[in-house]
Amino acid sequence: MTDRDMRFVDEYLVDFDAKNAAIRAGYAPATARNAYAWINTENGATPTKPRVRAEIDRRMAELSRRTGITAERVMMELARIAFADITDVADPGSCTVNPAASRADTAAIASVRVKKGDGWEEREVRLYDKTRALELIGKRLGMFTDNVKHSGPLPVIVDDCYGGKK
Repeated sequence: MTDRDMRFVDEYLVDFDAKNAAIRAGYAPATARNAYAWINTENGATPTKPRVRAEIDRRMAELSRRTGITAERVMMELARIAFADITDVADPGSCTVNPAASRADTAAIASVRVKKGDGWEEREVRLYDKTRALELIGKRLGMFTDNVKHSGPLPVIVDDCYGGKK
């Protein structure tokens, strides 16, 4: 790998934006437009710079080991949010956090607010966005795809009956 490729890896790991990482690493903007293809492995694609892809993967694995952040851990946290039930977290009558709520349930709490005034009190317990958590889980599991994947041969239908005279 070249020094510029190593700079690209460093820059890519900052924001995961291949085009801008390539520009910051010193590639011309016209060349940088193809940077995603250098490392793309989605849907079975072969990266055009496999050594760069391998270095990114190596560095990501190293970062995961150091931080303890894994795909499984992220999915577990998303599942806590996605499947949390407000009645397990808070008492609907008093709008207070249930002291018996499990740590998994309280992980879904986004905020707790208490406003007090002259003779009144307002409480609010908000959970993180369940819809967004479910969307992220669904995407990870491949449940929501914009592209139709097809494997195997495609049939070709030739219709030479055009209804007119030759």
